[in-house]
Amino acid sequence: MPKRGKKYKEALKLVDRTKRYSIEEAIELVKKVSYTKFDGTVELHITLGIDPKKTDQNIRGTILLPKGTGKMVRVLVFAEGEKAEEARQAGADYVGSDDLIEKISSEGWTDFDVAIATPNMMPKIAKLGKILGPRGLMPSPKAGTVTDNVAQAVKEFKAGKIEVRNDRTGNIHIPIGKVSFDNEDLKENLLSALDQINKMKPESLKGKFIKNVVIAPTMGPAISLDLSTLNLSKVA
Repeated sequence: MPKRGKKYKEALKLVDRTKRYSIEEAIELVKKVSYTKFDGTVELHITLGIDPKKTDQNIRGTILLPKGTGKMVRVLVFAEGEKAEEARQAGADYVGSDDLIEKISSEGWTDFDVAIATPNMMPKIAKLGKILGPRGLMPSPKAGTVTDNVAQAVKEFKAGKIEVRNDRTGNIHIPIGKVSFDNEDLKENLLSALDQINKMKPESLKGKFIKNVVIAPTMGPAISLDLSTLNLSKVA
């Protein structure tokens, strides 16, 4: 276990580790236990009942948070010609092809949050897999980041669309907003995220899909949620 600091220990006193909180209680509490001087992120952590070693049970896709993430999302688009111009018009932060590929390849530059590519660009950027892959930035059809409709993709990711994928232990970790968000906005994002992820349940999974749900601030203890208050009863 990592050594915890004084602020964490003080915040932990506010949390009953034996209790599973209602969504309203948890959101109220997550704001109290956040001790960053900046506006921290509220993170959603979901324990899934999948076997991550089975490829047909791995989860990867995108969801759209109705109230956004509260973060300024830097979007890079690999495109040429007309598609490049569409991306610029839609508000992409970086647009290019060979120039961006060279910058990433030679400098290891990754100062962006999402990378989108038109399908014809994929053979060119394949060599960037070793740099972008480990950072979760490699464009992928499953993530909605390989598309000819670059304008729509840019707008969606700017508005709060995020990629969802399980880690090696079968868990999902995503942001659902900022500590400064209104409670109702955090609640709407949380319920919407769970509903969309719930629909990703693999057909081959016979047991329970969503096993445990907690929320936590960027810095502060985790708070367990009572699944019975989350309308997840249909998850078998």
